[in-house]
Amino acid sequence: SPTPVPLVIYIHGGGFRGGDKHAVNGPLLDRLLAQGVSFVSLNYRLTDVGPFPMQMHDCARALQHIRHHAADYNVDPKCVGLMGGSAGSGISQWLAFHDDLAEPDSPDPIARQSTRVLCAVPYGAQCSYDPRFIAELFDTDQMHSCFIPFFGMTTPRDRSNPKLFPLFEESSPITHLTAVDAPIFLYYSQANEPLPKNSTPQQHIHHPKFGVVLKEKMDELGIECTLCLREQSPTFPDAEVAAFFVRHFSANSAGK
Repeated sequence: SPTPVPLVIYIHGGGFRGGDKHAVNGPLLDRLLAQGVSFVSLNYRLTDVGPFPMQMHDCARALQHIRHHAADYNVDPKCVGLMGGSAGSGISQWLAFHDDLAEPDSPDPIARQSTRVLCAVPYGAQCSYDPRFIAELFDTDQMHSCFIPFFGMTTPRDRSNPKLFPLFEESSPITHLTAVDAPIFLYYSQANEPLPKNSTPQQHIHHPKFGVVLKEKMDELGIECTLCLREQSPTFPDAEVAAFFVRHFSANSAGK
């Protein structure tokens, strides 16, 4: 392109302990490229290396790196959106809602860059990683094993340790949500059906109920939140997601 273009950053899933940047949605990538949007897919350190917040901060640093080198990549640093599934959805939400992590006075020019984005598309998303929140939401006492290394626990019983409660809250995207945060498009491939009491982590970890709770909160704050369920779209809604990104990028460009 003769001028800098918008950018979508993809963050892979895998329970914070697996996955890779190659797991990209090819049809969506093609749609974005065809509409003049660049695309980045990134890796981040997993929980075999270290616990939260390492994963979030790695992705924030990648975003800052891209912004610092925006001229080299020919992207518009003000037109950036995020997307990701599962763990990647959580990181996408966390960055979309979290206060700016930029350090304006840092001697490191990359650290001075903003971590705020225009919009995000999380899918299969958990709006909270707080085991207490999940237990109440799904009436279950079963916790996903990925949370043990994510929070630096040694056993599932550690979820009752008050010393970890601040980490639970800090890790959860919905904790950071305010009225000035980015609009999002949520998609869930799991059926929006009631779960049995004491559901397993495999049953509830990607359940649309997370999205219903998040949309209610965003509606209260007056932030755009599109919730697309499997019942509306049995397959990932590539066209709608591309249109969501392009609409927000265009609105931002028109407002410059």
